[in-house]
Amino acid sequence: MGGTRFIGVALVKQLVAQGHEVTVFNRGTRPAPAGVRTLVGDRTDAEVLRDRLAAEDFDAIFDNTGRELKDTQPLVELFRGRLRHFVYVSSAGVYQASDLLPHFEGDATDPQSRHRGKRDTEVYLEKAFAEDGFPFTAVRPVYIYGPHNYNDIEAWFFDRLVRDRPIPIPGPYLTQLGHVEDLAAAMAAILGNTQAIGEIYNISDVRYITFAGLAQQCAIAAGRDANALSLPEYNPATLNLGKRKGFPLRAQHFIASVEKAMSHLDWEPEYDLASGLRSSWEAYQHSDRPEPDFSTDDWILQAIGA
Repeated sequence: MGGTRFIGVALVKQLVAQGHEVTVFNRGTRPAPAGVRTLVGDRTDAEVLRDRLAAEDFDAIFDNTGRELKDTQPLVELFRGRLRHFVYVSSAGVYQASDLLPHFEGDATDPQSRHRGKRDTEVYLEKAFAEDGFPFTAVRPVYIYGPHNYNDIEAWFFDRLVRDRPIPIPGPYLTQLGHVEDLAAAMAAILGNTQAIGEIYNISDVRYITFAGLAQQCAIAAGRDANALSLPEYNPATLNLGKRKGFPLRAQHFIASVEKAMSHLDWEPEYDLASGLRSSWEAYQHSDRPEPDFSTDDWILQAIGA
């Protein structure tokens, strides 16, 4: 489901390289990767979904684009009893904030999370597994980065680095990123692995980094002097930011253990941040990004006297 943006592109490439026959289902607004079959339709329309897919026969489905239960439930009901594996992309954003870290897969989840639709979907899949063995596996990436990332993560830093701007940092927090190719490799490793059925896995890098450290690693990837950066620190709790988004990552410690995935899937990340960010920088240089709006940066810098 999807297959033409970011995670989907990386996953399709891995699956094709492994010799799988791959079909992508999407709205057809972007060209599909080479070597795959495309079915065009809007997954949010259950009637269209049934019309396009009822006669299809697949061994496995990767659901990369389901955000709410209503997105995924019609797909599951259509293929219940007809699949060897259903792999769902959830998010580590479902976890309840905690001082006890890293997050493990059994930790409490936040019913008010903006990712609660993904947790609702996990609960539904767990129920389907308990009822009749529906063969699902869910993955919970932390922050995903890599070439052509449509979420402003590493590009947020690059935008400021190339313009020699200060980079406001909201406190000394630890975070964790995982390269999109490593996520795709973990997802591909789920196929044929009976131990993974009915399980949920955190997927990310094995190491953590501070916000300031991430800015410095982005600078190194871009060929800048990391020691020359201006990284004024601020406390979001003392500023009335309102709806302004001053930083691309949540202002809290946010890290998860990937030990379970490494053990069950015989998988480990290949990219460290240095090599991963270099791949992002190469793509960034050839991207057609609009001129960034630095008004929130300027407001923060003025508020803290930086």
